[in-house]
Amino acid sequence: MSSERISNEDREVNSMPQESAPATPDDGGCAAMQVSRHHDHDHDHDHDHGFSWVEGVRIAIVALAAVAVWFRIWEPLSSISVLGAAGLLIGGWPIYREAFENLLARRMTMELSMSIAILAAAAIAQFFTALVITLFVLIAEVLEGLTVSRGRRAIHDLLEFLPRAVAVRRAGVLAEVDADTVQPGESVLVNPGGRIPVDGTVIAGHSFIDESRITGESLPVEKLAGAAVFAGSINQSGALEIRAERIGRDTSYGKIIEAVEQAERSRAPVQRLADRLAGYLVYFALAAAALTYVLTRDLRSTISVIIVAGACGIAAGTPLAILGAIGRAARGGAIIKGGLYLEQLGRVDTVVLDKTGTLTFGQPQVQAVHPVEGIDADVLIDAAAAAELRSEHPLGKTIVAYARGLGRTIAEPEHFGYEPGRGIDATVGTAHVLVGNLALLAAQGIPVPQQAVVRAQNGASQVYVARSGQFLGSIEIADRVRPEARRAVDQIRALGARTVLLTGDARAVADAVAEQLGIREVASELMPEDKRQYVQGLTREGCIVAMIGDGVNDAPALVAAQVGVAMGSGTDVARESADVVLLGNDLVKFAETLAIARRARRIIWANFIGTLAVDTVGIVLAGFGLLNPLLAAFIHVASELTFIGNSARLVPARRSAAGAEVGTAEPSG
Repeated sequence: MSSERISNEDREVNSMPQESAPATPDDGGCAAMQVSRHHDHDHDHDHDHGFSWVEGVRIAIVALAAVAVWFRIWEPLSSISVLGAAGLLIGGWPIYREAFENLLARRMTMELSMSIAILAAAAIAQFFTALVITLFVLIAEVLEGLTVSRGRRAIHDLLEFLPRAVAVRRAGVLAEVDADTVQPGESVLVNPGGRIPVDGTVIAGHSFIDESRITGESLPVEKLAGAAVFAGSINQSGALEIRAERIGRDTSYGKIIEAVEQAERSRAPVQRLADRLAGYLVYFALAAAALTYVLTRDLRSTISVIIVAGACGIAAGTPLAILGAIGRAARGGAIIKGGLYLEQLGRVDTVVLDKTGTLTFGQPQVQAVHPVEGIDADVLIDAAAAAELRSEHPLGKTIVAYARGLGRTIAEPEHFGYEPGRGIDATVGTAHVLVGNLALLAAQGIPVPQQAVVRAQNGASQVYVARSGQFLGSIEIADRVRPEARRAVDQIRALGARTVLLTGDARAVADAVAEQLGIREVASELMPEDKRQYVQGLTREGCIVAMIGDGVNDAPALVAAQVGVAMGSGTDVARESADVVLLGNDLVKFAETLAIARRARRIIWANFIGTLAVDTVGIVLAGFGLLNPLLAAFIHVASELTFIGNSARLVPARRSAAGAEVGTAEPSG
């Protein structure tokens, strides 16, 4: 083998990844609305915490103050509840402060709406009502804080994946140097099992390279002298000497890092849905209160309008719906990293799917054995496995593993020879066995039936076998499609979402998988940057995109999509780059999570419309003097409890001792 030219002193391990060319998505119009990326890091930072003891103490004080006011405990002043006022001051202080800051920033938010309702209730000595409103707001903030994702480490993990030391031949001497000091034109040596640290060309050696994490190519690619290799791909078998052509940020792996960084920077901040909806109600309530006072000059009716028109149902119901949906999705096997991502997932109309490791297992397997007439399948397998017994080729190893799985006894070859790019030439017993491609058999003058040649066009790899000058048949090897993938694709389409297959694999392979799964839009032979550009092209059309992937090569596209979804068995970088992580590899979990997100969105909007309807009726009644502040407060609290109860339908049911769910019905899509 030519890799023997590289001496044992040249052994070293390294790493990095790949290259790109633009791709444009197929036509297929999406909704006209253009949606910007939803990550709001500054805002997330404000709520990047769990339940702190300070919040617990504050909630307890407000709750105790409400009990004291309700039972009229210690009221030394006739018109003011000292305990109620103290509870409002201590418990509501964070709300008032944020409302004031938002007012200075000219933002109408939930905190401003709540502050107006609390202070209005306190102004007419309705301290219990004010405390109840405060309690709801504080609990809502805690619930939201528990749902927002913590810091993302995608860039850090990408950088940690890079090699720190590289074996370089300088002036004929092998030296280990820092990866940052490698220069274009230098010779880099990579041992079996090492990661290739540069984009370049093989000078000497022969090996099979796993490029699946970079290009998505499911099978290892054979590399000989003159072949191009990409940083970040893994050298599986022989030692290689590579001439460096692109290093660092100029390599494919560097482009992946830059793509993730750029996508992170380009994410536009988006306010929480609760803030936006409550903001609308703030304008509505203030305008109605001002109109009431102008028309009636009745301060009591004006305060009743403000109290009845509060947005507490939205303020507390929204984070509860988000928390319930996230909890239900988690129980079903999908981790949603925050409420913002759930909101965007509920709007997704296009689902982009990676192939290798997502729709398929990512490992070659024997799909079928095709012996010619008169030859038993066991004879074909025995001959192929014996010839491949010493082979390092991934397809050869697959055949040997298949034979062993059938319980076949594999004969030891007396002679074994490998022709790079063609296949195996071996002697088994007295028989001369050939296992490889059509070129190998043609060179030996062995005719192959046309039917076997046509079969090779189905997207799978065909290994042809001949013995003693006779063609025995072929073995079909491919990356097997996950059994649940078709059902998942069907469910996604049933939800009204468009499906697109993206892959770095060859067109024939991609088309075969797409046809098997019923996916009509396919883009193949894409590098990581191509995938990112494809996803960006979809968003420019107005599509709201969810990208599902599992490899390093998928990270830029995951971040470029409105919602990035990573398979649980995928790389750390993919999981950190994603907004949703599927535990395990069942795509049906994503379809179920998409249904949950849509239901959560419907519930949130139902709460908003219901709140608007109740507020409208209440404002009219209060404006005409038909609601006093106490009755207005009752309607306010009753309506918000109703909407909170509506949101609570998403909260996962508790489980009985037997493990069955009780209490809350499973949502129907």
